Amino acid sequence: MRSKFRHVALFGKYHATVTGGALESSRQVLDDVAQFLIRQGCEVVLDKDTALHTGLNLYPTLDMPEIGSQCDLGLVIGGDGTMLGIGRQMARYRLPLIGINQGRLGFITDIPIQSYQDVLQPMLQGRYQTEDRSLLHAQVMRDQHCVFSALAMNDVVVNRGGTSGMLELRISVDGRFVSNQRADGLIIATPTGSTAYSLSAGGPLMHPSIGGWVMAPIAPHTLSNRPIVLPESSEITIEIVSGRYASANFDMQSLADLLIGDQIKVRRSEHTVRFLHPEGWNYFDTLRKKMHWNEGA
Repeated sequence: MRSKFRHVALFGKYHATVTGGALESSRQVLDDVAQFLIRQGCEVVLDKDTALHTGLNLYPTLDMPEIGSQCDLGLVIGGDGTMLGIGRQMARYRLPLIGINQGRLGFITDIPIQSYQDVLQPMLQGRYQTEDRSLLHAQVMRDQHCVFSALAMNDVVVNRGGTSGMLELRISVDGRFVSNQRADGLIIATPTGSTAYSLSAGGPLMHPSIGGWVMAPIAPHTLSNRPIVLPESSEITIEIVSGRYASANFDMQSLADLLIGDQIKVRRSEHTVRFLHPEGWNYFDTLRKKMHWNEGA
């Protein structure tokens, strides 16, 4: 049976940490997956950055807007960090994404590289599950002007610099004052990001179908400051009251040197990321495997 998806874009892991043998391995995997897709009747393109950094020049290339408008499937080969970056860029185009895990954890790249052909073949023929994941839209406001704007699939983090001393943050939700918090920082996480930094800060795991955000303080001075789950319709405002060298991070995108009085406004993005999973995929299976539950039981 021919593939349901005619025009497939390949995205690979090619960041600065991928060098030498790892880069050669990444290039070989991309080529192997491309040849497999061609045998299934797909037209394959690489995104320009993947082709440039891996040196794989055997296939046509497109930039991100061209992929969004011309392709009907994206295949991301790498780890969760790779998927975060591609997901943010492709969300506005509603391009469905499949993740093949060539990284470590793989919470959102859920197809093992060792068995990708067996798993991908029925998916390409239309046997898959669809899931939409929410995104955060964050803006840094300074003197009533937006000086930075970004999407985040995992989290928005405001934290102190490398020097000692806490931040004081004024927190409001939908214009209503919540508290002044003294802490090393604050995390606003999506359900997708609830398995990332927020979890390390004591936040809860959230099923991705839940419409909410986690707001979790980082090492708060007052121990009664606990993580809280907020509705995803909320707009959260974080104002820098005091503290030196504060920064804001939006997944892997950073803005350093926040100033006293800066406000970080966080709300739900109008865009979502669409994932395709194998038939029978289950979020609890992912948690059990990645978090090593039941081992030794």
